[in-house]
Amino acid sequence: MTPEWEFDDSSGEAEQTFAALTDHILDGLLARDPVAATWLGDHRFDDRLPDLSDEGVEESLSTVDHALSAVDQIDDLALGTASAVDLEILRARLASDRFALETLRERTWDPLVANPGTAIDLLLARDFAPLEERLGSVVGRLRAIPESLAVARETLCDMPRVHVETAIGQFRGAATMIASQIEGELDRAPTMRRAVDAVRGEALGALEAHIGWLQDRLDSDLATRDPRLGEEKYAAKLWSTLDGNLTPDDVLHRAEGDLARIEGDIARAAAAYLGEAVPPPDDAGAVVRRALSAVAADGPVDDSTVLPLCREAYDATRAFVIDHDLVTVYDDPVEIIVMPEIHRGVAVAYCDSPGPLETVDLPTFFAVSPTPQGWTPDRVASFYREYNAHMLHNLSVHEAMPGHVLQLGHSNRIRATTRVRTALRSGVFAEGWAVYAEELMVEHGYAPPRSPDPERAALAIRLQQLKMQLRMTINAVLDVRVHSRGMTEEEGMRLMQSRGHQEEGEAVGKWRRALLTSTQLATYYVGYLGIRDVISDLRAANPSWSDRQVHDAILAHGSPPPRHLHALLGV
Repeated sequence: MTPEWEFDDSSGEAEQTFAALTDHILDGLLARDPVAATWLGDHRFDDRLPDLSDEGVEESLSTVDHALSAVDQIDDLALGTASAVDLEILRARLASDRFALETLRERTWDPLVANPGTAIDLLLARDFAPLEERLGSVVGRLRAIPESLAVARETLCDMPRVHVETAIGQFRGAATMIASQIEGELDRAPTMRRAVDAVRGEALGALEAHIGWLQDRLDSDLATRDPRLGEEKYAAKLWSTLDGNLTPDDVLHRAEGDLARIEGDIARAAAAYLGEAVPPPDDAGAVVRRALSAVAADGPVDDSTVLPLCREAYDATRAFVIDHDLVTVYDDPVEIIVMPEIHRGVAVAYCDSPGPLETVDLPTFFAVSPTPQGWTPDRVASFYREYNAHMLHNLSVHEAMPGHVLQLGHSNRIRATTRVRTALRSGVFAEGWAVYAEELMVEHGYAPPRSPDPERAALAIRLQQLKMQLRMTINAVLDVRVHSRGMTEEEGMRLMQSRGHQEEGEAVGKWRRALLTSTQLATYYVGYLGIRDVISDLRAANPSWSDRQVHDAILAHGSPPPRHLHALLGV
C-alpha cells in the first residue's frame, strides 16, 4: 500500500510541514529497503530482506513517485537555508532512486545485488540490541533467503563475467558466515539455537544451489554481458552519484589536466627523497619508481603485521591531529578488524561507522583485508610493496584519522531540523574529505613517531600521499573512459602502472573494481575538488580562523554533497 503524503500547510509552518514530510518519505524508503535501514541504525525492519520481485520493484517505484510529487509541492522559498538544502538533497536522491529502479535495473544483470551476506552481517557485527533479539531478526532474514534467491534467478538475465566471478566469492563468504559465525553466536545464546537451526539448513542449501547456478553460467559461457554502462547511462548515473554540475567530459578533462601536474609534484618529491636533482620529464618516471621502491623496501609488511601496523598508524595519526589542533577529535570507540570475507574482492580497506540513526554507542570499524588464501608468494610480495608500512600510515589517514572515522563522528553529531542529511549521506563529501585529509597531514609534516630520520620519513609519507593523488585522479579517468569511452584493459593497465606507478596486483584489482562499481571511483576526485574549493573560500572569508575552526565548520553540517556547502556556510 502506498503511503499517503498530503499535508495541510494552512498554518504557514513550512519548516514543520517539511520536517514531517521528510519523516514520512524516509520511513517509506526505509521500509522498502530494510538492509539500508539496518545499516543506518533503524531496526524496525531487521527481520526482512528487500523485495526485488517485479511486484516489489513496482511498489518501490510507486513509493518514490509519490514522494517526488509531495516534494514538488513544497515551496522552497518558504524554507530556511538548511531546510532548502535538505529539500534539494531529498529531491536528488529520489530522482536517483527512480533512475536506478526504472533505467539501470541492476537486479536484472548484477548478481551481487542479491547477496544476503551484508543483511546478516549487519545484525551480528555490533551489539545494538541483546544478542537474542538480533538472532531473532537473523531468523527472519535466513527464512527469506530461499525465496529471495529464487527471485534473483528468475530476474537475472545476461550477466557480466566479472560480476558473476565476484558474486561467487562473496556468496561463499556469506555461506561461511551463516555456517560458522552464527554458530559462535549461538554458543553465547543457546536458547536461540532451535529457532536458528530450523531455518539455517534451508538457507545454506539455497545459497549452495545459487552458487552452483552462478558457476554453471560461467562454465557454459553464458555470462557475456558487457559490464560497461555506455555513454548515456553512465552520464545519467554520474549525475545521480555526484549530485553536482559536472558532466563526464568535465570530469575527464579536469582529471587528465591534474594528472600531469601531480606527475611533476611526485617527481620533485622522489628526487628529494633520493637526494638527487629534479629530473627532466623524460627521466621522471624512472626516478619516481626508484624512490617508491626504496620506500617500500624501508617499510616491509606481511599478513602477520598488517593489522598491528594499522593499529599503530591509527594511534600515531590521531595523536598528530590532536597535537597540531587540526580538527576536533572525539573519543568514539574504533576497532581495526580483519575485513569480513563477504566484503572482499572490491577494496583493500574501508571504514564502517555505526548507522547515524543508532540510539546506542557502538564502535566504528576500520576494516583491512589481508591477502587471500591461494595467492602466490610473488603476488603477496607485490601487494605489500604497494601497501608498505608508509602507505599504511597514509591509508590510516584516509580511512580513519582525520579521514572517514573522524568525519563520520562529526556527521553523526549533526543537529538538524530534518533527518535528510542524517540518513542520506553523500559519498562524494566523505571521499573528498578523506583525500583532503591526506594532503592536510603531509602539509603539516606528518611522520610516524620514533622515526630515526623524521624528515626522511615525512618525505616517504609525502611520496605515498602523492601516489594516492595519482591513483585518485586516475580513478576518475578510468571511471569515465571505461564506462563511456571504451577504454581497453591494456590501456587501463598501462595508465595505472606507467603513470600511476601501481603494482600489477593493485592495477588488476582496480581494473576489476572499475568494471564492478561504475561512478564510485570518480567520487574521490570530484569530492576532493569540492572540499578544497569550499575550504579555500572559507579561509578567504575568515582569515583569522585556525585550522580547527575551518575544519570544524566544514564538518558541522553532516555529509551533504559538496555543492551545498557554500549555502550552508554562507560563503
